[in-house]
Amino acid sequence: MDQRQRAARLLERIEAELNCLGLWQNQLPSAQALASSEPFAMDTLDFHQWLQFIMLPRMWEIIDGEHPLPQKIAVSPMATHVFHDELEHHESLIRILREFDTLLSGTDPLANDV
Repeated sequence: MDQRQRAARLLERIEAELNCLGLWQNQLPSAQALASSEPFAMDTLDFHQWLQFIMLPRMWEIIDGEHPLPQKIAVSPMATHVFHDELEHHESLIRILREFDTLLSGTDPLANDV
């Protein structure tokens, strides 16, 4: 399985985990909330909303359009920060995001945090 296929499988796992955690939403946030220029849209969206409505669609566009995959990505440190009070509950999501970061960047962004 090549990197693009592995990335697609990880995106599917992220979607499934958000759903399992009850974080998947059926209602799209406002256009204004989605237009945030802040990292992770932290001024207008919760982290899980950013994953669902910004990161996942952008990554699917890259994969489906066969565009080059990003070579530097570090989403798992933000997930660890956001869910710090509930790490055990969100452990699987953070682990999948860490795998995704490592697949695309070639390094583990949380290696120094362990």
